[in-house]
Amino acid sequence: MQAILNKRSAAAAKNWKKALRGFLDHCLSLDMMAADPLVGIKLTKTKSKPHRRWTPADIEQYERSFARGTKARLALELILSTGQARCDVVRIGRQFIRDETLSMSRQKTGVPFDIPVLPSLRAELDLQPQGERHLTFLVTEQGKSFTAAGFGNWFADRCREAGVPGRAHGLRSAAATRLADHGATAHQLMSWFGWRTLSEAERYTKEADRKRLAKEAGKLIAGTRIGKPETEFAKNDDKSLKGKTAKT
Repeated sequence: MQAILNKRSAAAAKNWKKALRGFLDHCLSLDMMAADPLVGIKLTKTKSKPHRRWTPADIEQYERSFARGTKARLALELILSTGQARCDVVRIGRQFIRDETLSMSRQKTGVPFDIPVLPSLRAELDLQPQGERHLTFLVTEQGKSFTAAGFGNWFADRCREAGVPGRAHGLRSAAATRLADHGATAHQLMSWFGWRTLSEAERYTKEADRKRLAKEAGKLIAGTRIGKPETEFAKNDDKSLKGKTAKT
C-alpha cells in the first residue's frame, strides 16, 4: 500500500487514501480483513498556497472600477460585509433577513450564524432593481442563482477587470482582518463567520494584537531619546551656538 501511494503525487495520494477509507472500514466491520492496511502509512506533506488577502487599497480600486448599484459592487459588499464563503454568498436572499439580521447556516459545516446587515450592505441592497424578485440577491445573466464555482469564476473576471489580484476567499479574509482590527474577540469572530474551531479566529486576533502592540510600542519609543534623535541634535546645536556667542 505504501508503494502504491508513493507512485502518486502528494495530492493524489491523499485523495486515494481518503477514498479507500470508507471501503476498508466496511471490510473491517464485516471481518473480511484481519488488519487495516492503511495503518502506518505515511504521506508526503503538501504545502497549500494561502489565498492572497485583499488590502484596503485593493478594495478601493475595485470600488472605483464598479459603481454603486451594479452587480459587481453588490458582490463585493456581500462578501466584505458578511464575511461568508462563496457557497453561502450565492444563497443569500431576502428570505434570510428579518429585522435587519441575516440568519443562515454555513453550507460547509452547518454552523448557524446571525449577523447584522451593515449599513454599507443595506445601502447597496436598496440600490438593486426591485422589479424582479429572486430567491438570491446575486443572479446570472439568465436570471438564475449562481453556483459557488460559477460565481467564483464570474467574480474573478470582475477582479481582473478592476486590476485587483485578489479573489473571493481573499476578500473574506480581509473582512475577518477588518473586524479583528476593530477589536472583535476570537469568540465574536467565530459567531460572525460560523467557524467551528477557535484556532481559525485566533489567527486574526493574534495578528490584530501584534499590530496594536507594535503601534503602542512605537508611541512609547517616540517619547524617548531613541525616538527623537533630532531633538538631541537640536539641543547640542543650541549649546554649541550659545558657547560660540558667549566667546564672541
